[in-house]
Amino acid sequence: MKEVMLYSAIAIFVYMVVVFVWATLIKDNSIVDIGWGMGFLVVISAGLILLPAITPFHAALAAMVVIWGLRLSGYIFSRHRNVGEDYRYAQWRKEWGKYVVPRAFFQIFMLQGGFMFIIALPLMIAVANPSAVINWVSITGIILWLIGFLFEAVGDYQKSKFKANQANSGKIMQSGLWRYTRHPNYFGEALLWWGIFVFVIPAGYWYVSIISPVILTFLLTTVSGVAMLEKKYTGNKEFEEYARKTNGFIPWWPKRE
Repeated sequence: MKEVMLYSAIAIFVYMVVVFVWATLIKDNSIVDIGWGMGFLVVISAGLILLPAITPFHAALAAMVVIWGLRLSGYIFSRHRNVGEDYRYAQWRKEWGKYVVPRAFFQIFMLQGGFMFIIALPLMIAVANPSAVINWVSITGIILWLIGFLFEAVGDYQKSKFKANQANSGKIMQSGLWRYTRHPNYFGEALLWWGIFVFVIPAGYWYVSIISPVILTFLLTTVSGVAMLEKKYTGNKEFEEYARKTNGFIPWWPKRE
């Protein structure tokens, strides 16, 4: 277990340094968001190398990570292309001034690398147990992952189609999955990682791997994601009406007028 965690930590560090160097050269620290999903492919790949043989259990886990990571990074890349540095990172660049490079290294890239290590705990635990097999618990995890993945992917697709229509400029998305939760993509992100946690339970150390979805859900709902976007729409009357009748995170039917 210690060996897997050490290899994963080294892989994450090297990967984040590469992304940092790239971001510094093009002066766009927001590419760290593109690198988030891809980073977990690095982690699972580093872990699989240590296995004597890749079993169906580990192949299924790798497939979930690869499908999720590629889709997420691809989506963020397509959204980011030709737009420039995201407003959050641009603001930090302005505030940090001449210290932007060292502060970005530690406060953006190394911090995100640290969270990546924590979120990837179930992956490390899984590859540390080469004899783990798929059972009904793992199948339950796959189902949860699939539901979460669909919420995230479909939610992102619906939002991108909505924003692509110039007639919707300045309006709040309130249809499709967005009718049942104000943040279906973030709900999906959290749920699929809960699914990965459940899938990995047969590998043991569930009391360690549960840290991953707990921390991720906390970050999405109170630090970034939901909290950051909700703050962005403070004072927006349309959003306030939307928020009054629509759940903030967990999907449910809209409140009646």
